[in-house]
Amino acid sequence: MPTDDRSSLSGLTEAEAQEFHTLFTTSFIGFIVIAIVAHILVWMWRPWIPGAKGYAMLDGATAAAHHLISLVS
Repeated sequence: MPTDDRSSLSGLTEAEAQEFHTLFTTSFIGFIVIAIVAHILVWMWRPWIPGAKGYAMLDGATAAAHHLISLVS
């Protein structure tokens, strides 16, 4: 029976485990960056914590959006 270096619980060799870790870390950091950018964009669109007037101060945004859509179409 040939022996290879698969003595870990995952069944991966040390090189395979390092490669997987690098890929996983890179993907995770990419996901976090995309999530942070998405949260910033949503915060700019509609803050989760409203100002002193609540969400009433955003009523003009609806009219502005309708005007912008009419210009585009």
